[in-house]
Amino acid sequence: MISSARSAGVDHAISLLVVVEPDAELGPEAAERLVRGLRRELSELEVGSVVPASGGPAPDGAKGSDAVTLGAMVVALSASGGVFTVLINTLSDWLERQSRRHRILVTIDGDTIELERASASERQALLDAYQRRHSAG
Repeated sequence: MISSARSAGVDHAISLLVVVEPDAELGPEAAERLVRGLRRELSELEVGSVVPASGGPAPDGAKGSDAVTLGAMVVALSASGGVFTVLINTLSDWLERQSRRHRILVTIDGDTIELERASASERQALLDAYQRRHSAG
């Protein structure tokens, strides 16, 4: 479980678990480079931090080694300013730029969205619904 908290109208930080599942045909070294590239791209956004999930304690609700996989990272961001929308759009755009079929799972408060290649309208409808659930507080 990744947390988001708000009280009396005050925004607090939100932490998301982002797990990249590289194409099964990709070798381990190429998969590691792929994940490092995405982590670097996310770090360039106005987020608080992007750290490998194995770099500290596993997020609440994580099961065993699942959260300590190569592609697991925790992204901390401010709950205000539209950063969440920018993050989700960046993940979606990253998937579109890839020549292989990768998948990204984003988890907030036990709610997971699976991002992979889909038509633009399908992806946008899914992202809009997810963003409404986690942006409104």
